[in-house]
Amino acid sequence: MAAAGDRSAGRRKRRARGQPRAQVSPRAPYIRRNIATFDILSEEGLCLIEENADRILRDTGMEFHNDPEILAYFRDAGADVDGERVRFEPGMCRRIIQATAPRQYTQHARNAENNVEIGGGNTVLSPVYGPAFVHDIDQGRRYATLDDFIKLNKIHQMIPHLHHCGGIVCEPVDLPVNKRHLDMMLAHVTYGDRALFGALIGAERAEDSVAMVKILFGDDFVDRNTVLYGVSNTNAPLVMDDAMSGSLKVYARNNQAVACTPWMITGAMSPCTEAGTLAQLLAEALATCALTQLIRPGAPCLMGSFATAMSMQSGAPTFGMPEAAKTVLAAGQLARRLGVPFHTVGSLTSSKVPDSQAQQEGSMSLIMAVLAGANFINHATGWLEGGLCTGFEKTIIDADLCGKLIEFCKGIDLSDNAQAMEAIAEVGPGSHFLSSAHTLNNFESAYYRSSIGDANSFEQWQSEGSLQTAQRANRIWKQLLDDYEQPPIDPAKLEALQDYVARRKASMPDRNY
Repeated sequence: MAAAGDRSAGRRKRRARGQPRAQVSPRAPYIRRNIATFDILSEEGLCLIEENADRILRDTGMEFHNDPEILAYFRDAGADVDGERVRFEPGMCRRIIQATAPRQYTQHARNAENNVEIGGGNTVLSPVYGPAFVHDIDQGRRYATLDDFIKLNKIHQMIPHLHHCGGIVCEPVDLPVNKRHLDMMLAHVTYGDRALFGALIGAERAEDSVAMVKILFGDDFVDRNTVLYGVSNTNAPLVMDDAMSGSLKVYARNNQAVACTPWMITGAMSPCTEAGTLAQLLAEALATCALTQLIRPGAPCLMGSFATAMSMQSGAPTFGMPEAAKTVLAAGQLARRLGVPFHTVGSLTSSKVPDSQAQQEGSMSLIMAVLAGANFINHATGWLEGGLCTGFEKTIIDADLCGKLIEFCKGIDLSDNAQAMEAIAEVGPGSHFLSSAHTLNNFESAYYRSSIGDANSFEQWQSEGSLQTAQRANRIWKQLLDDYEQPPIDPAKLEALQDYVARRKASMPDRNY
């Protein structure tokens, strides 16, 4: 990492060349929504979906593969266990969840100013998770490396419209598969100070995540508080494998959050209709959320939803479509009735580059998630190519949309200043507000200022290089890296984390699975 003097010199040189600074505006640790949700289903419709979900759990059931311990939890709770198939009486899962699952909880960050409140009228925005490739307009598409991972961490840390570290913001394929989760967690802690994701696949990797946050926060603090966010995906239809159930058990036992998220390409992994998909989605989420409470009553769990349509012509997943929009709005309603926070996904697209398709599909996805009342939105920035790729420019463009939505979620200000009655009386008929005292007092904060949009005249735009949106975004992410400053961390804790990672990596051979 560059020394502080080197960074300052770089900023001075850039300003001397006339390069604009990336806009880094004041930030809040999460969104407090002051707008209503969009409720797409009637009471009758919600009851129908819930009844169908109970019918699925009673008559068809759900399978939990290669995990006798989970089957024992369900058997002891009174479920019908036949081999790996578990069936539940109507209302059983809902009663288990509502008896102990918190409606809202705090996830603590290593910088307490970045703690996030998950649930209620709050929304947390988190960047893309999981792509093996990265893309920028300089180098194109390529396999991601640890260097890309660190750069993205620094960029995310500098974006005021993101609230969470984002977990696997790209998959560093230059590292062994069985060890890279250690390097990723260490990079998150080293280069950022926001709330953390835990490793999702397998009990062993989840245990490493818990061990590392215990070094960072202390054993007792981790036992009493939530410091990790995990996602447990079902293998739709109606299956959970031991890789996902293994990490779920680790996090639930340790009082860490699990977003129980059915992952569905509708038409293949669930019915091709919204009503059928919603019933299956709710059934899978109910069984999985109930499991967290059987393992440790009171452990935070979220009802998750990842359901997108497929092209009936090619079989490829599609994003930003009206069917997915309707599904996420209804899923938000179902989560609120269940009484747990709601997890879903954001700026999704099939596009390979940050073009108009990417923004149309991504905007539709993210706006619908906000209107659904989502409490945690994963993939809010950066997603390209159906989730296979993280885009550097796409990250910046999506972040600007996040900023607009944050402003939208504030609702309408009805303070005396916002009513502006004195200004209207002062200006009167036929004049203008440009020079009024009210405008002069408010012009700096009156409107959201886009970091990537261009509202200048054609001539000015042309004189400044005729830059398109992706080109402006390219300049911004590079400026953010130039301006990045590492947040402070206790050197003793960082050394202990580095030692843990070194010992764990030395204890096992490299594997690519």
